[in-house]
Amino acid sequence: MIRTQGDDRRFLFLQGPHGPFFKDLGAMLRRAGAEVWRVGFNRGDQAYWGRQGYIPFTGTQDDWPQTVEGVFDRLAITDLVLYGDTRFIHAEAVTRARARGITVHVFEEGYLRPWWVTYERGGANGHSRLMDLSAADMQRALERCEIDLIDAPAHWGDMRHHVFYGFAYHARVLLANGRYKGFRPHRAMNVAQEFQLYLGRLLAMPLHAIERRLATWRVRTGGFPYHLALLQLEHDSSFQQHSPFSTMTEFLEVTIQGFAQGAPRHHHLVFKAHPLEDGRTRLKADIQRLARVAGVADRVHFIRGGKLAGLLNHARSSVTVNSTAAQQVLWRGMPLKVFGAAVYDKPEFVSTQPLPDFFAQPSRPDLRAYRDYRRFLLETSQLPGGFYSAAGRRQLLRQVVDLLLSPEDPYTALIRGHAAPRQHLRLVR
Repeated sequence: MIRTQGDDRRFLFLQGPHGPFFKDLGAMLRRAGAEVWRVGFNRGDQAYWGRQGYIPFTGTQDDWPQTVEGVFDRLAITDLVLYGDTRFIHAEAVTRARARGITVHVFEEGYLRPWWVTYERGGANGHSRLMDLSAADMQRALERCEIDLIDAPAHWGDMRHHVFYGFAYHARVLLANGRYKGFRPHRAMNVAQEFQLYLGRLLAMPLHAIERRLATWRVRTGGFPYHLALLQLEHDSSFQQHSPFSTMTEFLEVTIQGFAQGAPRHHHLVFKAHPLEDGRTRLKADIQRLARVAGVADRVHFIRGGKLAGLLNHARSSVTVNSTAAQQVLWRGMPLKVFGAAVYDKPEFVSTQPLPDFFAQPSRPDLRAYRDYRRFLLETSQLPGGFYSAAGRRQLLRQVVDLLLSPEDPYTALIRGHAAPRQHLRLVR
């Protein structure tokens, strides 16, 4: 009999998504019989956990490797839980956890976002096991599954939840962080700058919404064929750790040059910003400057965030570094060009053409193979729900605790035919 209880399991949480998801997850693991602790690195971490099992880390980054090793040994930790695996404190902890045989559980935003979140063992994005699984491997695993393609589940909240929790988190770090004098954020900006960006983003939302609607209307009513470039956050770990570019400007320049050299003269290029873009990079100004230099200023557009589906429905192709939004491109059977390491970067899906050739006549993905890939993800690492809304957290907790307690990671369980049935019904809140 396979044990799925928490007896003899000792979980250590590090940093999670903004908000109470990790606290709720830890509480349910305790109800399952496990012991749970969390290391907090600032006042924001502390606020969304509580006193039970809380371990404040008040040292410097240099102190962290030795500290986490001491925590592992002192508490006899069996499982490490974190959100993203590339920031310094997480990467150091993962390395030392593996050396001790500790199971590493990694959460991330959904590879099939916005309706799902990602749960994997060992690593995510460029460190995911998906990087080493071929489309043929996934198709063989699915031969045991009698499921149809799955519709998107209920909507789990909007971007306002995400922005609100980010604002509240950074406000606490900025205003009440005296206990954690050694804290350093994992991004280049300091906490005060991050707080100002979140505040500015909240205040500018109405104006940005008007600007976005006008720019989108011009593209959708312009009557021209267009290619869509999906932008990412320059400070995001997927961009920094798993791409050939160090700045977003480098990607902008390569894309605009490729478009100018290869696209038919009546085609246009649309850059869509990430929904959480906060102004720390001068995207609009850089795009306008680079388009003028390339002689295509009248055919290049910038849209500040917003919904992706409406733009994709009329686009000819899409280009990105390694954005998870590219999954929506492939789901529509559209040609896709990527530059960085991505879990969907399989030869069946992604074009290998030089960029000018891609813009001239892009090759299409194997839609049947991609649908099998999508089914594989939905039966393994993609869980319906969300981190930031109460409804999304409730739905996520219905399945994720059993996965953490399972002796096998989701990919292995499906490949070996041991995977438990998933809940795929469209639910009403």
